[in-house]
Amino acid sequence: MADVSDPKIEEAYQDVRSDKTETNWLLADYESDRSDKLLLTSTGTGGLDELRDQLDDNKASFAYVRVQYANDKESKREKFILVVWIGPGCKVMRKAKISVHTADVKQVLKTFSIEVPAREKDDLKSDPIVVKLRKAGGASYDGV
Repeated sequence: MADVSDPKIEEAYQDVRSDKTETNWLLADYESDRSDKLLLTSTGTGGLDELRDQLDDNKASFAYVRVQYANDKESKREKFILVVWIGPGCKVMRKAKISVHTADVKQVLKTFSIEVPAREKDDLKSDPIVVKLRKAGGASYDGV
């Protein structure tokens, strides 16, 4: 089991979900290579581009992101995604535990439209994620 008891994770989750703040992502990393305790590492306002810069290729991490996109000229949507990051240099034992730990993380980072498994930073490019969000939302009027 993953220890997701750090109160800063819950605070950051509420901050990302709030319309009253600019914060649009949070990143939680393991305390150490041998620990199953997750700690809030960082938050930001620069969306997926800024988050990608924070990811460590040698770690596994969890991120929660608010993604904004336009359906047409008049409407904007905001959806939330859960990112499960497993860097290309992540240790084998950490990789093996991620699926079990993801269930624990979902107890805290509860509300999201899609889960995005990311193994490379390019997996977190905005355009393909917006396509997935449109499909998941069932309100895509442009044939996507």
